[in-house]
Amino acid sequence: MAKNKISKNWINKQKRDLYVRKSKKEGYRSRAVYKIQEIDEKYRILKNGISLIDLGSAPGSWSQYAAKKIKNGKILSIDTQDVDKIKNTFQIKGDFTDINNQKKIKNYFPNKVDVVLSDMAANTTGNKYLDSTSTGELCISAIKFSKEILNSKGIFVSKIFMGASFHDIINEAKKTFNEVRIYKPEASRKESKENFIICKNLL
Repeated sequence: MAKNKISKNWINKQKRDLYVRKSKKEGYRSRAVYKIQEIDEKYRILKNGISLIDLGSAPGSWSQYAAKKIKNGKILSIDTQDVDKIKNTFQIKGDFTDINNQKKIKNYFPNKVDVVLSDMAANTTGNKYLDSTSTGELCISAIKFSKEILNSKGIFVSKIFMGASFHDIINEAKKTFNEVRIYKPEASRKESKENFIICKNLL
């Protein structure tokens, strides 16, 4: 009964959500698109001709947005889940942390890339501390991978949560990039501990 009540509350919340309604109207797969849109407009992330990697891309709204903004560029997305095809993107189904998948990503791009985006989050267990820590570890893995694949003026954007691994993420980012900022878009729900880290220019 309690589970049914939670599900009903979630459905009602989605129906009332301005960004959910807007995403359906504009043809995006999730409300998350408006987070990256805000970040892009504030920090000028996406430009024509750039190469971009979307880590943890499902259901695909960030890649949809990138494909609309980037003309004559290269976009690769990866997720452990199936993602419906998105025009002008190359998609890999698999775990980003797997070395073989990282090789596939590197092999797709002839040169170092311009932007790495990550909306990755660990599968939830119900233990908020554990979930936050696991997601933090994914973010740190993404930062380390970005150091290998980004060009010197590259940009890294990732979801992070206020929690146990927050300071570890900041420290790793500051060891890797010249510019590190934290931002919470309007599209992030107020009750969520979700923030985004925006990093520019490799050290």
